[in-house]
Amino acid sequence: MNARSTSTTRDRILTASTELMRRNGYAGTGIKAILALSDTPYGSLYHHFPGGKEQLGTETLRQGGLAYLALVESIYAPGIDVVTATRVFFEEAAAFVESTDYVDACPIATIAGEIAGISDSMRAVAAEAFESWMAVLTSRFVAAGIDPSRSHELAVELFCAIEGAFLLARTTRDAEPVRIAGRAAEAAVQSSIADAPQHAHALRT
Repeated sequence: MNARSTSTTRDRILTASTELMRRNGYAGTGIKAILALSDTPYGSLYHHFPGGKEQLGTETLRQGGLAYLALVESIYAPGIDVVTATRVFFEEAAAFVESTDYVDACPIATIAGEIAGISDSMRAVAAEAFESWMAVLTSRFVAAGIDPSRSHELAVELFCAIEGAFLLARTTRDAEPVRIAGRAAEAAVQSSIADAPQHAHALRT
């Protein structure tokens, strides 16, 4: 087996695992379903993931976290207006939820909520992913002139808002909670910029 086919097989397994676990959760996703969707033989999974389902779940969380980090970094690009970015982030999230028939738009939240108390290795990877997303938000808010402490709080607020909105949208099959949360998040970012010392100084000069 050459390097390319090995990589392709592993990627197919991870892609299938991500899709199924995002929809059905960790416990609700069986190995047979993953193998069927990825069109790979049974032995391939344990070749690439000798730790079995828990290792696969850990890698699924890690890959999902990196994918979402790239999305956050693309929307909150360096130098961008963070108020506009926040509006775009929530608007695109609402559109995605609707377009996917209310699948969880967060690639790891369904798994993370389920395994937090049963697998410390998976919990740690999920926490690392969440923290990486909030670190990007915090740095962008600081760059916009918001106090570092408030920037961190704001990042946490936005994270909780989007995750809660996803849950409500998915259960009610209505994307309006995402849009409502987005308007509140946008207002919070705007207010935090207005309260920033840098902004106040600019108004006086």
